[in-house]
Amino acid sequence: MTLATLGQGVGAIALYAVIGLVLMLIGFYVIDWTTPGKLSKLVRDGRPNAAAVTASGLLSVALIVLVAIYNSPAKLSEGIVSALVFGLIGIIVQVIAIRVFEFAMRIDIGALLAAEKFSPVSVVVAAAHLALGLVVAVAIS
Repeated sequence: MTLATLGQGVGAIALYAVIGLVLMLIGFYVIDWTTPGKLSKLVRDGRPNAAAVTASGLLSVALIVLVAIYNSPAKLSEGIVSALVFGLIGIIVQVIAIRVFEFAMRIDIGALLAAEKFSPVSVVVAAAHLALGLVVAVAIS
């Protein structure tokens, strides 16, 4: 392995890490934007349901981003564009799917997230986030 090859590999890792971080932030803000209440404040205020749902939302977004990066083309420029496009589309599809699920289950997500006491319904929503994240991730691959 040459020093140039090593440098290119390190550069690719850094670029994909930045893309991963950017997509994770976008995913969080899209989840926050489409959810009643301010998630970051609810989590900081110790709302257990908000923490469970936010954590599962972030994990589902991470799965989508991971698969988008993993399945990106070998050529770096194409891989970066592919990871960004499929990551963004995956995040959008994930958020729409979870909102449809909440509607179908008749879950008042705003009240659930704001509740001071843990509710088992938050486990169902968290599981739905992860399950739908897996489905979207596999669809990307």
